[in-house]
Amino acid sequence: MVKSWANLGVDLHVEPTGTGVRRGLTDALRDAVRTGRLAPGTRLPSSRTLAADLGIARNTVADAYADLVAEGWLTARQGSGTRVAERAVVPPADTTPPRRLHGRPTYDLVPGTPDLAAFPRTEWLKAARRAFTAAPYQALGYGDPRGRVELRTALAAYLSRVRGVRADPEHILISAGISSGLRLIGAVLRARGAQDIAVESYGLTAHWQILDEAGLRTRPLPFDELGTEPGRLTDESAVLLTPAHQFPMGLPLRHERRAAVVDWARRTGGLVLEDDYDGEFRYDRQPIGALQGLDPDQVVYLGTASKSLAPGLRLAWMVLPPSLVEEVAKAKGGIDTCGVLDQLTLAEFITSGAYDRHVRSARLRYRRRRDTLVDALAQHAPDVHVTGIAAGFHAVLSLPPGTEHSVVQAAAWQGLALHTLSFYRHEHALADPLDALVVGYGTPPDHAWTGAVEALCRVLP
Repeated sequence: MVKSWANLGVDLHVEPTGTGVRRGLTDALRDAVRTGRLAPGTRLPSSRTLAADLGIARNTVADAYADLVAEGWLTARQGSGTRVAERAVVPPADTTPPRRLHGRPTYDLVPGTPDLAAFPRTEWLKAARRAFTAAPYQALGYGDPRGRVELRTALAAYLSRVRGVRADPEHILISAGISSGLRLIGAVLRARGAQDIAVESYGLTAHWQILDEAGLRTRPLPFDELGTEPGRLTDESAVLLTPAHQFPMGLPLRHERRAAVVDWARRTGGLVLEDDYDGEFRYDRQPIGALQGLDPDQVVYLGTASKSLAPGLRLAWMVLPPSLVEEVAKAKGGIDTCGVLDQLTLAEFITSGAYDRHVRSARLRYRRRRDTLVDALAQHAPDVHVTGIAAGFHAVLSLPPGTEHSVVQAAAWQGLALHTLSFYRHEHALADPLDALVVGYGTPPDHAWTGAVEALCRVLP
């Protein structure tokens, strides 16, 4: 019985081009290896299988393989077949956009998401059982739009102890994520007649869009080697900052610039929105205290469980100036819109000490990953400069000018999901564009981290 082509072994998509079958096949395979579409170590089909798939002579395939082995693109060993040789990927310098990854990438290095495989399920379930057992039956009804008092009380104590926030449970409001909190603040500011809000030159487009949708124009502040420069603040109604660990550049807001922001707010009546993006994860020294501690009457502190636990919980919080509490609660609506059981569980998780233990464990794990990344880059990509690594779980990799596009294209072939620095640049930013990658090291689980680093190093210049 004749075997179907579908049962002959390893599949390989290749399209011979040019004149001559052998030369066309050789060129197509060489290009696939050079661009990273065929990763180092990939096993190729046998000459018999590929010849049957392409409808050409087996000797033609064998000769093409032999040519590429001689050139160093492939290796051939008795018993292990023909494989792509271990070598650096040098993607072609062209202007076509990177090929879009179909399906799920092999390694997700997009920043902003923690290691979800490390979510403390056992401790969370224990906390949920204790919290639900102790909860009064009234807790299951329509609640205070600010959120459950148990969680607001737990957060007030925790944020005061860990982040230096001056918090009263009465001034805390629970929201379904930072985005939800910004939407509420934006609505209140616009209702007060605000028109402009200052933002950083680099940040999250989603946050700027929320402010735009609220009717506020976003004005980017200058950015220099010391970080965000607040000296350009004038008549804006508010400013949105990530002062503990600027996202994505990774620099903390310097002491004198923190003081300048607070002085501006006091002088003009402006509001400071402090996104404490990943303030708990600082590795090389004590965490920098929250800006809110300098003036609770002018600063809105925004925090979230998305980075410390999981974004799927949809739990965030705002510590509001007393003058804003009633307006923001009214903007949120007459009932609580966050799940009561998750609020009660998080309150128990914090007060029992489980949250502290989890954060300390995660901090150690992310620091190890950061160190592995830095060491690998120093060995395999010495021309790539790494910054922003004192805190958080992402790093900025500065690239040689003009190489950003080709690196991203090669990364796509390697199954790497990456974001460039330009992805986070405001369209009216005053800072000059830079070729760089923003590499997150929170998402891959521990067992995949080494492979992710190796794949990243293969695509860097």
